[in-house]
Amino acid sequence: MMRLWCGSQSAVCVFTADQTWDTHLNDSTPTSDVRSERTYNPWIGLTLALLSAVLIGSSVILKKKALLRLLKKGSTRAGDGGHGYLKDWLWWSGLLTMGSGEVCNFVAYMFAPATLVTPLGALSVLISAVLSSYLLGELLNVVGKLGCLICILGSILLVIHAPQEQEVTSLEEMTKMLLQPGFLTFVALVLAACAVLVIFVCPRFGRTNVLAYVSVCSLLGAFSVSSVKGLAIVLHKVIYDKTVLTEPLTWILLLTLIVSIATQVNYLNKSLDSFSTLLVYPIYYVFFTSVVLLTSIILFQEWYSMAAVDVATTLCAFLVIVVGVAMLHLFRELQITVTQLSSQLTQPMGEQLSEELSTNEGEEQKGKKEDRYRLVETMSTESPSDSREEGPRVFIIS
Repeated sequence: MMRLWCGSQSAVCVFTADQTWDTHLNDSTPTSDVRSERTYNPWIGLTLALLSAVLIGSSVILKKKALLRLLKKGSTRAGDGGHGYLKDWLWWSGLLTMGSGEVCNFVAYMFAPATLVTPLGALSVLISAVLSSYLLGELLNVVGKLGCLICILGSILLVIHAPQEQEVTSLEEMTKMLLQPGFLTFVALVLAACAVLVIFVCPRFGRTNVLAYVSVCSLLGAFSVSSVKGLAIVLHKVIYDKTVLTEPLTWILLLTLIVSIATQVNYLNKSLDSFSTLLVYPIYYVFFTSVVLLTSIILFQEWYSMAAVDVATTLCAFLVIVVGVAMLHLFRELQITVTQLSSQLTQPMGEQLSEELSTNEGEEQKGKKEDRYRLVETMSTESPSDSREEGPRVFIIS
């Protein structure tokens, strides 16, 4: 039994097994309806998460097409500091689509647990890869597809075995967590890494190494996610307490969110302008997810509650992600298709051996010819005097 005080009114609410509320009001209070609303619905969260994946995956294609169209017009590329895409309606439609997807993803966390919503973000990688192959004409070989799949599996394992987030219900609790020495040290390291990348690495290697721009976007996810979690508390409290809008932390979180998202969009555009969508987006997803999970662990200090099995699985998941990124990044130029693999698997062993033998024989014959030519050149360069001093030589050429 729990007594709820509402100003001068009081109510006694009895919770029964079938989750119904029986309300008995005092005689001194006017009769009013007391209703309970269920805000936790995994099916709504699942639907919003799927919709978010579709919108975010499609937004990458829209922005990429806008950048390619500007390149054909001769405008300054985004990788060179150009901002001509801001005048293109197609790029803005992609940005609005991504914003809508992020909003759906943000609302999904209110209806479903993070272990259900976060792994579904991997679907946006698949959607982006499929759409880019059809709409942008980009190719993704078999090794790249396997790398994407491994990245997704590793990210899902990481999310499943990651510790649960600690519930934060007020801005006071959020302030205490943000001012923890461990989190402040993490923020300082992230800011230093971003400064080094922006000042030194990106100007030199941004156009040749995909990890330069993507690393900046991923590291800034630590600030955007922390701000979103704090603003979620504000959004929940502002319904019945308007004073949260006067809290300094509210506006600090809002400003941090705007700056971090704007910077992420800028460097993501540079990355998409310089590299293939099939290469940028999977790497960005893996890096961003890893940074977000690391930020949540440090901010809420949940590693104390992790079991040994979860710790081992988390480390293995990180290694799986690294292997997937390596496969996607190192073998992207390898020209191999499913047809070639199937032909190798279906070819009889005898034919393979005969081809190998013929190849080896050809190499041996080529080597013998090269030896003969080298021998003739050596004989022609020797002087007659040297031959008389050393005596006669006998050469046998088979």
